Amino acid sequence: MPILLALDASSSACSAALLRRREGLDDELISRFALTPREHTRRLLPMVDEVLAEAGLPASALDAVAYGRGPGSFTGLRIAAGVAQGLAFGLDRPLVGVSTLEALALGAHRRHHYRWLITALDARMGEIYVAAWQCRDGAPVALTEEAVMSPARLRLPAGHDDHDWVGIGSGWTLWDQMSAEVQAGLGLCLTEPEADAADMARLALRAFVAGEARPAHEVQPVYLRDRVVWQKGR
Repeated sequence: MPILLALDASSSACSAALLRRREGLDDELISRFALTPREHTRRLLPMVDEVLAEAGLPASALDAVAYGRGPGSFTGLRIAAGVAQGLAFGLDRPLVGVSTLEALALGAHRRHHYRWLITALDARMGEIYVAAWQCRDGAPVALTEEAVMSPARLRLPAGHDDHDWVGIGSGWTLWDQMSAEVQAGLGLCLTEPEADAADMARLALRAFVAGEARPAHEVQPVYLRDRVVWQKGR
């Protein structure tokens, strides 16, 4: 049964999680999460050691390593990618990159059962990282491509105007810069949630089982600055 380690440093939070699939039993998940701005370099590896120790497993028992590939803090993404790549190289294991926006969507769905979600992160420079999701069978399904844009350019996904959308993530602190259409279409905004390695581990397990893990040398954080924005009707 697969055993995966996930780690994330894409925001002010730092987290690590170990997920072990067990035949005939619920998956075992052990995780650490802390809001540690500017301390990711110091905190991430100890968290990895802690979840392995609690599981009673050596690092060599891992089948793959997952990491928050972005979007998010440039520095944090590089830290997580570097640690994940180092572990994967040392263990000769593959890597699974997980979207921070998708992890936010999964976390909100798991905790609150929201189905229609727009996850947005403050990208600084007057922009947001954003994507829209519908949750089906316990997992987020992308309705738009992940993109970076000004808050004023955000639109509800075409054909889904009548749903009760929920906004998740720090990007919604820029609510007052968004269009009247978006403001009217959202029933709720939660700006506090941060991406969590525990949700990344769940997403990574699906990807690993589907054969989507990649060699360690292919690690590639996603910054989105070069992406074209998505707009209503596309």
